[in-house]
Amino acid sequence: MFNVKGSWIWFLGLTLWMIWGIAVNAESEAPAKCEECHTKISPMLVKDFKRGEMAESLTCKSCHGTDHTGDQDAEKAKLPTMKTCQECHEEQVEQYASGKHVLGLAALNAMPFTHMQPRAFTDGQKGCGGCHTLGVTDEKARQTESRRYYRYGMDCQNCHTRHSFSKAEASEPEACMTCHMGFDHAQWEMWSGSKHGVTYLMNRSIQPEHKDRAPKCQTCHMPDGDHRAFSAWGFLAVRLPEEDEEWMGYRTSILKGLGVLDPDGKPTARLEAVKSGKMARLSAEEFQAERKRFTDICQKCHTPNFVASNMKNADAMIKESDKLLASAINVVAELYKKGIIEKRPDYPAYPDLLTFYDAATKIEQTLYIMFMDHRMKAFQGSFHLNPDYATWYGYAMLKKDLVEIKELAQKMKADGGKKEAE
Repeated sequence: MFNVKGSWIWFLGLTLWMIWGIAVNAESEAPAKCEECHTKISPMLVKDFKRGEMAESLTCKSCHGTDHTGDQDAEKAKLPTMKTCQECHEEQVEQYASGKHVLGLAALNAMPFTHMQPRAFTDGQKGCGGCHTLGVTDEKARQTESRRYYRYGMDCQNCHTRHSFSKAEASEPEACMTCHMGFDHAQWEMWSGSKHGVTYLMNRSIQPEHKDRAPKCQTCHMPDGDHRAFSAWGFLAVRLPEEDEEWMGYRTSILKGLGVLDPDGKPTARLEAVKSGKMARLSAEEFQAERKRFTDICQKCHTPNFVASNMKNADAMIKESDKLLASAINVVAELYKKGIIEKRPDYPAYPDLLTFYDAATKIEQTLYIMFMDHRMKAFQGSFHLNPDYATWYGYAMLKKDLVEIKELAQKMKADGGKKEAE
């Protein structure tokens, strides 16, 4: 017997299936056309995307839009930003935007000599901007003055490399290595050579199921996948207020050297840059909240007394490093006060640590190395549990630097006195 009702249901189902099939085919036309060209000019790009999980639900136009249709209008291809990723990954983007990584470009732009470098250094991200390509929230932000050097940089893909965007890759410590290594922040070398790093890397190779018995970068800095990367001391290892009066004296000299305080100890415009870039913790409550995030993680493996002792010792290493750096800053400051080092037209008569390698005298070059390289290694090596870095690449070199700076200062004073006599 013919069932009219059943037939209509069958017909409706068939119709919906056909409509869905047409929609799927229409959706797949865009990536098919993209693949036809990109398989020839960038085949690994296509291969990476196809083997990534995003290929299961997205097409090329999901991130790149529809304006680019052929080889004559490639510049119309939309480049994804955090806002693009946020459409699917809202929680992760919000976490990331509240951390320090997102301020990478802001910190770079706050440096006084960033845009005075040769174009060979700035174009194509060959210099500091090679890592500091961070903070592009949307297409409008990409088109601002801050992106005039390089249009391809984008936050999320620094760890989830395009076009695979692998979570597994981004979860391994090597994902951090490209930026966190070398001269001024050798965290990769410190961690990978520490007992934590050695244990993790060995177990990942010989018994992967036990690799979690030691922490990797993400364990402490991105616990449970939280994308808010932050630390208590920050990059500059500066906090305010400081209850230890002796240490605060060293801190004041360093803040003057950073240009955050003027030679008379009064705040300057650079203090606002420090605040906006979150480069220092500016209240005891803020510092303790960030410190607790780390100690809570440490105490999953270690006793509270063990954690407190190691944190106290690492903090003390910063104080000892600051003592040496402050002494060196004061030596150079005296040369400015006596007019032996000529004052910059745009800056007070005081050494400026943020001139980096553009410092005009040998003694200031030594001071910059002392701050940017050796002090960094002394305190970062302490927190990453690498005594060799804390000692021989850090504290011992700070001692050496101070001796050289004092000897150079004596010679410059003697030479200056001769010139005055003449």
